[in-house]
Amino acid sequence: MDTATPPGSARLTFRDATDADAPALVALIESAYRGDSSRTGWTTEADLLEGQRTDEEGVRAVINAPAGRLLAVERDGGLIACCQLEHRGDAAYFGMFAVRPDSQGGGLGKVIIAEAERTARESWGVAEMHMTVISAREDLIAWYERRGYRRTGQFTPFPYGDERFGIPQRADLAFELLVKDIEAL
Repeated sequence: MDTATPPGSARLTFRDATDADAPALVALIESAYRGDSSRTGWTTEADLLEGQRTDEEGVRAVINAPAGRLLAVERDGGLIACCQLEHRGDAAYFGMFAVRPDSQGGGLGKVIIAEAERTARESWGVAEMHMTVISAREDLIAWYERRGYRRTGQFTPFPYGDERFGIPQRADLAFELLVKDIEAL
């Protein structure tokens, strides 16, 4: 599926990711959140977490989940972003959202999240989109709030000790559930 992008941008293509995309998706996700390359963009978690954000096994699990899909977003034939959608009853879960660091800050994220909401609503008839965000990421939470998401005050602990999700640099990390009504969009 194609959709328009912000003024001055080339056309985007949204497609379901395949197993063959896993290495490129891992590289994209890591570049957006971890290490020095992530500092080019504003979504970096490098000050909160070291180590990996995901791996090929984790990405393939999302790609092959029976109740979900991983959208690969391309511009001019190159992978520039991705996001996970998972059907969970009356809601969809939005996760694994990554935009290439050198493409951040120009409105691309707004277009992608709007397409993800439309896709979830049309595919599954869901009324809400849910996501979890590290509660220490106030700037990122504020960005989602500007997109209509609301904080719920519901927290789940960060999986300390499981290096598949990174090596925490702080002892106070937790995920907060954010929710948006997408039924009437």
